Amino acid sequence: MSLDQMEYILDHYKNPRNHGIILEPDISHEEGNPECGDVVRIDLKITDNKVTEAKFSGKGCTISQAAASMLTEMIMERNLDDIKTMTKDDILNVLGIRVSPIRFKCATLALKVLKSGLFGITHWPGEEE
Repeated sequence: MSLDQMEYILDHYKNPRNHGIILEPDISHEEGNPECGDVVRIDLKITDNKVTEAKFSGKGCTISQAAASMLTEMIMERNLDDIKTMTKDDILNVLGIRVSPIRFKCATLALKVLKSGLFGITHWPGEEE
């Protein structure tokens, strides 16, 4: 991992973007990773099939919380159809690091919460429950 990428991840962890809750969200969903204790909640406001506001809250490791921060930036003003096609590779590319199998669930938890809350998608094709 490059020093710049490490600093970018740490910045999102220490200074998260869109952190907090939406008082009257259109969608609110929370899940956790029982293996490590990470928890992410995502709240959304949706207008005309687009995300107009996104917030996250939770607790956990640097990777899970930085990924949640990055994801909220990625989805602002995006159409729900575009969000539905997002994959684990999209969030891994934004993180910019190789993620070990142990950290995979940490890195993709926010995306899983988002897609589960919006579309009922609860796991990746080919992934064991």
